[in-house]
Amino acid sequence: MTDPANRQTAFIREYFAETQRLMGLLDALAPEISRAAEAWMTALRNGNKVIFCGNGGSAADAQHLAAELMGRFLFDREPMAALSLTVDTSALTAIGNDYGYDDVFARQLRGVGRAGDVLFGMSTSGNSANVVKAFACAREMGVYAIGLTGASGGRMEAVADLMIRVPHERTNHIQEAHIAIGHLICAIVENTLCSPRR
Repeated sequence: MTDPANRQTAFIREYFAETQRLMGLLDALAPEISRAAEAWMTALRNGNKVIFCGNGGSAADAQHLAAELMGRFLFDREPMAALSLTVDTSALTAIGNDYGYDDVFARQLRGVGRAGDVLFGMSTSGNSANVVKAFACAREMGVYAIGLTGASGGRMEAVADLMIRVPHERTNHIQEAHIAIGHLICAIVENTLCSPRR
């Protein structure tokens, strides 16, 4: 009989091996990541903002990345205009109750978004109805919509201006890649637009 400790060690090694394998594939996404960074920088240079949304773990990533821009990432500097549509529980529950959960991001976007902003939506499946609806709304408003998904791209593909598709099918590994990509875009934007405070 296999020792439970050995089984656990094997599982840990297999898990990290798969994470490492996926991370090794992400350099193929460099053109899309570069385009996303340029879109963020264009918006910020023009006095616009980057708006994030997603559900579940992607909601946590949305507010995480907004905080990296508004606060600091690699060094201390001026804040950059960013917000997450996932953080206001009163708005989320009111809109969800009065209009339906599919509208929780689109309605907020109509309230705070402006032409020239960027919407950065995360969905491992690419099929999250409220993110898809927000992207359709963004297109009507002149907001540039960037989708960060898994391999298929899902329904977001049809309504996004730019797609970054992580080449994996499992939610946990897709999310691990999502935060790495998000951090990389933050680093590019911060290093390009900002000077460290002295």
